[in-house]
Amino acid sequence: MRSLVGYGILSPPNVLIALCLLGALIGLVRQRAGIIVTLTASLCLFVLATPSFSSCLLVWLEREIPDQVDLTAAQAIVVLGADSRIDGREADSPGPEMLERLILTAAAYKRLHLPVAVSGGVPPHSQTPAAELMKFILEQYFAVPVTWSEEQAETTYDNAAYTARLVEKAGIRNIVVVTQARDAPRAIWSFERVGLHAIAWPAPRAQLEFDRLTDYLPSTGALQQTFYALHELIGGIYYRIRY
Repeated sequence: MRSLVGYGILSPPNVLIALCLLGALIGLVRQRAGIIVTLTASLCLFVLATPSFSSCLLVWLEREIPDQVDLTAAQAIVVLGADSRIDGREADSPGPEMLERLILTAAAYKRLHLPVAVSGGVPPHSQTPAAELMKFILEQYFAVPVTWSEEQAETTYDNAAYTARLVEKAGIRNIVVVTQARDAPRAIWSFERVGLHAIAWPAPRAQLEFDRLTDYLPSTGALQQTFYALHELIGGIYYRIRY
């Protein structure tokens, strides 16, 4: 059910494409109703794919992240797993989001010099736990030692729950969480829910895009950002209901 809501038919653009097809089928029987359904779904898909809409949604989603954070009480750095893929040599390599998180982790370690925990199970279309891959890259390419590695988590809440079991044994209660800005609110909520005080490490924030004509024209990049933002919104509601 989680994958259906988060990534399946209920998520854009899938749900809107399905409605377009449904409208066409309805139009075979009831032309007016079919046209209404198809045009409505097409218009929604157009809007969701515009940079102006996606940027507004991301800025609104990231509003919960404070602009200034106090990191003096932090005791550890936790980086959450992200995308990876099998390359031509049949070995996993980091995807763009994971690589960005690793760069942010290296910056956090350089500034804070705190022990690092990596958390993440095996992502879709991969064969290596995200934590294992992140640990290897951090130590081999960024010279960042990893103290804890949690390789079972499948969700953000799992990241929080399983990591808490590791770091609490060392008396750690205050952590810095490394993830993308749009993911931070749900990640912070999850760690707070399991009893850790969490602070989001500063990550690039979304900016409103209203200045150019292309900001009002559909693009695949904007549609992807809208998908991520809606996934976070749905996930936040789902987490508060379930956990």
